[in-house]
Amino acid sequence: MAFDVYVLFENLSTTGKYITNLYAASDAAGVDLALPSGSTTYTLPGSNEADEKEAYLLKDIIVVGTPQVVKYLEIWLNDKDSSDVVVLGVNTGATVNRQFEKMEYIIGEGTPIKFKQK
Repeated sequence: MAFDVYVLFENLSTTGKYITNLYAASDAAGVDLALPSGSTTYTLPGSNEADEKEAYLLKDIIVVGTPQVVKYLEIWLNDKDSSDVVVLGVNTGATVNRQFEKMEYIIGEGTPIKFKQK
């Protein structure tokens, strides 16, 4: 059964600045999540100032729907497996204490990120 994944990035350089992405998931192991554009990769934007670098905190991931096959998502950075995963059972909309409330995951600007269903 297909489901959606809502991803929230917090910009650590600017208070109150967030990026939100909604991904579609097919509930098939080995398949990347897809943005509405059809792209499977999202690149975090850089600063408008040449001497500043942006950093983003992966603030939250919320699963909307109930995956039947997929149990977790692998986080891929720069087309490489980061060895970090999102455990879907802890990141459902009904869960109070989600995974990223317990750990900090910081990603630099210009980093391509994607999520693989496993």
